[in-house]
Amino acid sequence: MISKLKIKWVYILTIIFIIVNSFLITQEFYFFNILPFVILIVLFAVFSLQKLVFIIVFLTPLSIPLRDLVKDLEFDMFLPTEPLLFGVLILFTLKLLVEKKFDKKVFYHPISIAIYVNLIWIFMTSLTSTMPLVSFKFLVTRLWFLAAFYFIATQIFKNIENIKKYVWLYTIPLLMVITYAITRHLEYGLIDQKASNSVMTPFYNDHTSYGAILAFYIPILIGFAFSETYSKNFKTIIWIVVSILIFATVLSYTRAAWISLIGVLGVFIAVKLKIKFRTVLIMIASILILFFAFQKQILMSLEENTQDSTADLSKHVQSISNISTDASNLERINRWKCAFRMFEKKPFFGWGPGTYQFQYAPFQLSSEKTIISTNYGNMGNAHSEYIGPLAESGIFGSLTFLAIVITTLYTGLMIRRKTLNKEVRLLSLIFTLGLITYYLHGFLNNFLDTDKASVPFWGFTAILVALDVYHTDKKENEKEVTAQK
Repeated sequence: MISKLKIKWVYILTIIFIIVNSFLITQEFYFFNILPFVILIVLFAVFSLQKLVFIIVFLTPLSIPLRDLVKDLEFDMFLPTEPLLFGVLILFTLKLLVEKKFDKKVFYHPISIAIYVNLIWIFMTSLTSTMPLVSFKFLVTRLWFLAAFYFIATQIFKNIENIKKYVWLYTIPLLMVITYAITRHLEYGLIDQKASNSVMTPFYNDHTSYGAILAFYIPILIGFAFSETYSKNFKTIIWIVVSILIFATVLSYTRAAWISLIGVLGVFIAVKLKIKFRTVLIMIASILILFFAFQKQILMSLEENTQDSTADLSKHVQSISNISTDASNLERINRWKCAFRMFEKKPFFGWGPGTYQFQYAPFQLSSEKTIISTNYGNMGNAHSEYIGPLAESGIFGSLTFLAIVITTLYTGLMIRRKTLNKEVRLLSLIFTLGLITYYLHGFLNNFLDTDKASVPFWGFTAILVALDVYHTDKKENEKEVTAQK
């Protein structure tokens, strides 16, 4: 009787919705169509945060800016992901307040501690910010990315199969975007380098963010192709997907993405040769010291290169080191120099998280401006995950972010050393390599204020934490040794 009554109410509510929605459509009001979707999201949020996070991951490559739907807005956000992420942050916070517990192994993990220190400094520099509203919005945005893709994700990844689901839930819609971008590119001709800057819009702002994400997933999927958990037929499909991503990366004409993939290949070789993490750090430090010691000679040599970016791939590669005529490279240097001047003015607290794009204009020199510079400085951020925080949050802004990077790298490499489980060893390696593509890309661009980059960046970081905490214990190692015998 109760079941029949419930079904009856479902029919009644459905009919009421259809009647009301039909009337509103005749009045040219279409937003009521999203009500069933909203109800579904609320149900997922109440009964399963895991499923809601998976839905957000799937929707992220397909999310679009609000300004593309409503023109002349003073603010912007990605729809539908960012409103959903805000809801996840509220639910996660309430869950912590009510249950008053979270897995201590994750809560006190070195990567988590590095994240807390970074968040505390972002909060402090938001209080001293020249634009507090902008800075606190930046902080809240970082919090909802971390809530969904790091803290909740670590619990999702207790089940190791969910790690692969997380990857595929982003890759499948990314393939849709790639298809869309290549189809648009064909209208101009695939060798049209200028077209590559915008064919992926509105899903990605430009070719640099698009290229960064493609590079993120290439090492992961190549690793999947060597996993023993997939059949031969499915591995063939994986190789096809890898080929599509590589092809799309070439067509993106994103030089930073190409550099990051070459860099990851070097790291992979270093890992296979069993070069110690400490040795790698010493090598990097030595290279930086040599650069600063001989920077004048290096810069003079680079200035001799006058090859601009072009559709010719070989010449486009040559243009990477052109700092004399290439507008893109020169504008990036202009932004960096502005950031350093901002840092010199406010070296400790900085100008405030998220404020660079509103404050850098007065720090431009007329001699350093390019054809793509603007007097109002309204063309974006500092183009560096490391230099940007230096201007916005001072010296500790950069150092605390670097602490996250170094701690994550160390964790990823140590997991591989201390576990005998072949699958865990493979996963720890490929997700570390995936993150390294962005660590390298981060020298030339910064996208962590967007959902597009935050899903893989914080998600892959959470995967390494979950592998370390839940999948590298002694029992597992003993089972692996027994299996090998």
